[in-house]
Amino acid sequence: MKISIYFLDVRSFLSNLDRFVLTSMIYFLIVNYYSTNLVRKLINSIPTGLNVEYRIIIVNNSPEDYSIEELSSQSVFILNNQNNLGFGRGCNRGLQWIYQRDSHATVWIINPDTYFEEISLEKVKQFFCLHPEVSILGTIIHTPTEKIWFAGGSFLSKNGSISTPDLLTNTNLDYVICDWVSGCSLIVNLGNFSVCPQFDDAYFLYYEDFDFCRRYANQGYLIAVTKDFGLLHQPSSITNRYIYHKVKHSTYSYLLTLERYTNNFIFTIRLMRLFLYAFILIFIKPKVAFGKFIGLLMYGRQFTKRTKMKPLYQ
Repeated sequence: MKISIYFLDVRSFLSNLDRFVLTSMIYFLIVNYYSTNLVRKLINSIPTGLNVEYRIIIVNNSPEDYSIEELSSQSVFILNNQNNLGFGRGCNRGLQWIYQRDSHATVWIINPDTYFEEISLEKVKQFFCLHPEVSILGTIIHTPTEKIWFAGGSFLSKNGSISTPDLLTNTNLDYVICDWVSGCSLIVNLGNFSVCPQFDDAYFLYYEDFDFCRRYANQGYLIAVTKDFGLLHQPSSITNRYIYHKVKHSTYSYLLTLERYTNNFIFTIRLMRLFLYAFILIFIKPKVAFGKFIGLLMYGRQFTKRTKMKPLYQ
């Protein structure tokens, strides 16, 4: 019995290996917003002469950033948008473009302000060969000073807590199942999806990765994080240029997320706390406070609009 089970496992492994080697290419998906120099650094950090075939897809959310065209090559494709679609919709365009050409691809969504210190794409392919059950995979992320920036996402619906505990340091497992992973370094195993997975375009920026993971986890897809491979991230090196917009969008997206994934009581408590905090910041950081109030206003308008559109009867 043990021998027969062993041969079945080997046969399953070889079947997955054949499928993966024959059909899967790795696509790096980057959403650019006036970050050509950062994207160039990222591309240059990917070693040349690798045995694994890969492509780099840049979705350009800054149509006036003509310098991004300098990066175009046989392995780098640029999809220009007429305006800024936001992160989630930018990813959606790239995912659709890839899915139409290779529905079994491995898509590594990656921030422009990241780069590799070292990377083995063979190890990435081997991971999904050994663990085809993983549909959405996050990776460990360090800062340039080697501090852990992300090692897993947790969510408690009973109190609305969205946190990033270190799930990887004290384990030798290939991966750890978690509630959500960061869109800064998120790998999608397209072969597990019967239709192209998409971010919700209700999110312009922030928390779209959380919503993406929770929606697909609720549909039965496995979400996990690994330390077998990862990258370095320069936190907020892009968004800190636009503090007001950063705070505005993060506030709106946070409230939308709480509305979707917590109950009315928790939502109300956190809404009140957010409003109070914004009021206190008026005297300390007025720009941040203004961004929070505008985010609150944006959410209120959208909530009112959605409420009016709901039918009065089922």
